[in-house]
Amino acid sequence: MKKLLALVAVLLVAVLMVLTVPDKKAHKEAMMEAVKEYVDDEAQERGFADNGITRIGKGIVNKMVEAAISTKLKVDNYYLFNTTHVRLKGKDKVLSVGMFGHVFTFDKKMLREALEEGQDEAEEKREAKQLLKEAKKLKKEELKAQRKAEKQARKEQKRREKEQRKAEKARQKEQKQ
Repeated sequence: MKKLLALVAVLLVAVLMVLTVPDKKAHKEAMMEAVKEYVDDEAQERGFADNGITRIGKGIVNKMVEAAISTKLKVDNYYLFNTTHVRLKGKDKVLSVGMFGHVFTFDKKMLREALEEGQDEAEEKREAKQLLKEAKKLKKEELKAQRKAEKQARKEQKRREKEQRKAEKARQKEQKQ
């Protein structure tokens, strides 16, 4: 009887776990809350006063991190619980575990690494966009120079043809006389 009761209790806990596994949105919200706490702690440690400029800076960092988390965060569902992970420096790092409707996040060191990698990637994207923009500008200038050269060549060709017609008319006039 005790074994049956224990089995029923285990099954009830398992069913409860399956029914209360948090979704990706809950993981994302928990990660953002952890990031906000981390950013606040870092600002305090570095001696930044809580003023408008600091709040704007925190908001920018939070938005940047939220974008990185949205694209990088992967959720693995194990039915009884789930985990979120992110790929850092070629390795998967588990950031949180979700069970019983709650998400448990991990240490600040891992968050710092994730933030730094997100910042590096954002900077790389900005640089890539800038390079692409410059390449497009150079291509446009090159095409403009090419069209100008072609226009000049056509103009020169027309001038030569006009001179040839003039010379031909002059020869015809001489031959008539």
